[in-house]
This record gives sequence, C-alpha cells and structure tokens, in this order.
Amino acid sequence: MSSLKIKNARVVLHDNDLIQTDVVIRDGKIAEMAPTLMVKTDRVIDAKGQLLMPGLVDVHVHFREPGFEYKETIKTGSQASARGGFTTVLAMPNLNSVPSTVETFKQVQALNQQDGVINIDQYAAISAGLTSEEVDDIQALADAGAVAFTNDGKGVQNAKTMRDAMRAAASVDRPLVAHVEDESLIDGGVMNLGQRSAELELPGMDPLGESSQLARDLVIAKATGVHYHVAHLSTKESVNLVRIAKQNGVNVTAEVSPHHLLLDETDIQGDNALYKMNPPLRAPQDRMAVIGGLLDGTIDMVATDHAPHAVEEKDRTFMGAAFGITGIETSFQLIYTHLVRSGVATLEELTNWMVKNPVADFNLAAPTKVTVGQTADLALFDIDHAHTISADEFLSKGVNSPFIGETIYGQTSMTFLNGEVVYDAANDK
Repeated sequence: MSSLKIKNARVVLHDNDLIQTDVVIRDGKIAEMAPTLMVKTDRVIDAKGQLLMPGLVDVHVHFREPGFEYKETIKTGSQASARGGFTTVLAMPNLNSVPSTVETFKQVQALNQQDGVINIDQYAAISAGLTSEEVDDIQALADAGAVAFTNDGKGVQNAKTMRDAMRAAASVDRPLVAHVEDESLIDGGVMNLGQRSAELELPGMDPLGESSQLARDLVIAKATGVHYHVAHLSTKESVNLVRIAKQNGVNVTAEVSPHHLLLDETDIQGDNALYKMNPPLRAPQDRMAVIGGLLDGTIDMVATDHAPHAVEEKDRTFMGAAFGITGIETSFQLIYTHLVRSGVATLEELTNWMVKNPVADFNLAAPTKVTVGQTADLALFDIDHAHTISADEFLSKGVNSPFIGETIYGQTSMTFLNGEVVYDAANDK
C-alpha cells in the first residue's frame, strides 16, 4: 500500500486542548507521529492546522437499500457519511426485504460490502416485518454477523416478544436496540402533543408513548441482563428513567439525535414537514433535559437517525409527509458549532459521544484515538472557518433537513479509510 503524510494537523489532547503534529500512514495504519516528521512518503497533505480526529461512528443510519433506492442507496448513503467525517456506521433493517432471516441478512450484508465506501455494520430485525410477535432466529443471525437487533421504526408492542428478544440477544451477547413507541398512545399524531400542536391544529403524539414503553423495557432489561440500547431518546421523562435505571444496575445505553438537542417544537413556525420526524421535536424542557442527560453521561452518544426521503415525500403538509430528516452530513458540524464552540461541551466530550462510546458500547473494531498503531480511519475538520449548509452540496439523495441555510463550523475536508482517501472536499468544488 502507499504511504501518506498529513502535516500540520491538530489533534485533541484533552478537553479542548489541541497539539500540532505530523502523521505518517503506512499499510493502512498510523506509523509515526511527531511535531515534525522529515520522512519521505508517496503523498503529503498539508492540514494547515485543521482538526484531525478518528473517523466518526454512527450507530443509527437508514440507507434504504434494498427496497427504497429512490430515497437513498448504500453507495450514496456511505458517500454522504464519508462527507460527514464518518468511517463506521450501523445500518437499520427497515428495508424490503427486512433482514429477518440469514438469507435476507446476508443479501444486505453483501450489498454493504460491495457498494459501501466506508465500514457498514448491519442490524438484523427482532421479528419478521418489524411487526411480528415471533422473535427471529437470533443465534443464526448473530452467527451471520448481525451487529445488534432492532425493529427500528416500530415499537415492539408485545411485552412477551420484547422479553423473548432480550433473552435471545443476551444469549449471543449483542445489544437489543429499541425504538420505544406505544402505538396506542400515538393515535395518528404527526408532531408532539403540546402547545404547538394545539396552535397549528395538528394531531399530537403523546410523549407518554415513548416513556411508558421505555419503563416497561427497562424492567424487562434488568430481568434478562441484556445490553439494552435506547434509540433517539427525546423526552425529559425518558432521560430520568434511563438515569434511574443506570443507578440501579440496568445494562442500558442511550443515544440522542442532533435535531432533538438543537431544536424543539417552538422552532416549528408553520406546517413545514422538514420538521416532521419520529420521535417528534418535543417541548423546550425536553430539549434541555436531553442536553443535560448527554452532559452528565445518562445519554451515551449522538446518533443521527439519518433518514433520507425523496423531495416529493417531504414537500407536503405535516399530515401527508413522511417522518424523518437527513443528518449524516451535518451532525458533527452542528454539534461542534452549538455545543463545543459555544462552550457547553469540550472536544474530548464530542469525541466520546461520536467515537469512543459507540465503539465501546457496540463492541466495534473502529479506532478511537489518533495514535501510532491505530487503523488510519481518520477525518479532517475545518473548525476555524464558517460554512453555510446548502441543499445542493449533499451527497445523500435526501435533502430533507431543517438545518439548510444555517451557518456552522467544522466542515469535513478529508476522510480516510485504512489510510485511503474516501472523501476530499476539494473534489466537490
């Protein structure tokens, strides 16, 4: 393999302290690091003081293939991920066909390996069609390579099904990931049930739909000993439940999406479906609670819930549009700008949320440090210059983001997988 030197990069030492370094990559690994390295390599990249980080990790993306390629493909989704600075992602199973059997799982897995430009680990479904009450053959799917199990997009409505799934996931030492939503409390809602839904005269989704099912699951998780992971936590009550569960020894981890950290229902100024997602944007007190939960360790990581849709599926009213927003190309930038640059959090904490904790909690092989001997999955970010998010720059097929037009810092300059460039912003111009 070729050799590469990245010179004049800055890496995180601790908190927000940065040190300047040169990095030499050989055979896909970091071979040398020092303030100045006078060694010959096949290629030299001048980072010009930009931030060099281990490649980001996202445990919650939707790449839509097979079955919904008009929304996204593995190729476009992975290219968008590389543009966001991500080198490892975990892809959800709400596909057609749903990976509920070894055969369908291996078909998706083969597509990931064939078309992905980054590392893609694949979820298998808990049950057929994401709705069946009969649990899949968890042992066989784990043996086939399933990174974890989830029916994301659907809450598991039957408690016995969830108990059986947790027991099975625990027996193969894989996380059980839950989209917590009691459908009997959603009742056709399209946004959070609250003041804004009343003002807009739109049906609301009761926040109890999330927290009540979460409470059920946490009790079952404690009884089964499974590693239970909560997807896209969004309410104050849910944060409190996870906090208490952790204090009581439940093996629970949780994620929060950038949009639930940075937006709430007061941002919905009209019937604009770019703000329609599930879970919905909650009340301001919920947003403050998830920020607090992230800062105190109740919530372990940031995950995008990248959910691309075709333009015509979002260019509708709240009542007719699809749920979800795209997020993989703006996640680091938004979190850096609003939480780190503003002084709420540190770069070290951001690294924990977007690299170290996902790797540790999901037992992934991805590197977590920029240090000698590590696989050279890396990303360079320009944290010193402002950039305005534009729909026409996305590599994802989905442009359904309420953050378009926002000015941020931390645009990705380059992304490397095993020392090879998989994204270069210079080629976008």
